[in-house]
Amino acid sequence: MNTRLSLSVVALALSSLVAGHAMAADASVGKTRAEVKAELAQAIRSGDLIADGATGQRYNELSPQLYAQPQAVVASKSRADVKAELAQAIRSGDLIADGATGQRYNQLTPALYAAEAVVADAAPAVGKTRAQVKAELAEAIRNGDLVADGATGQRYNELYATSYSQQVLAKSPARDDVRAERVESRSSNGG
Repeated sequence: MNTRLSLSVVALALSSLVAGHAMAADASVGKTRAEVKAELAQAIRSGDLIADGATGQRYNELSPQLYAQPQAVVASKSRADVKAELAQAIRSGDLIADGATGQRYNQLTPALYAAEAVVADAAPAVGKTRAQVKAELAEAIRNGDLVADGATGQRYNELYATSYSQQVLAKSPARDDVRAERVESRSSNGG
């Protein structure tokens, strides 16, 4: 009887030893702390964590616009290209301002970045002389067609309408006319 018991104990010990080696060979069972941390960081970046325990939805399913979709790998950019893109994103407010909601700066304060767009639109077209640009600036000052309040994007002639005559405001060209002139100027100058 004693022999059967000792054989059973030996068989049980041998089977647990074999099972332990089999589980150690499985990569999902024996991960290091660093591997687990790396997987967690990747899951956070990709939004692959459960957001709602009741429905089982993940963050990237609830707010897909906040998480980058997998894309094909493209050739890397130069440092100068990346710096130029960053500078443009800062100027246009196309950086995330609130990580919780995913809103960008230009969404939170659109008036600040509308003024940037106006400045970009007001840039001199190719082929204008310094004198022409100065004349346009003087005209804009006379008409009050400059941004007065960067927070709201209002112009001087909107804030102080009584200071600028309606006749002068009626003379200023429409935005579409200015754009058409810019396109015409560029095409005639070979640009």
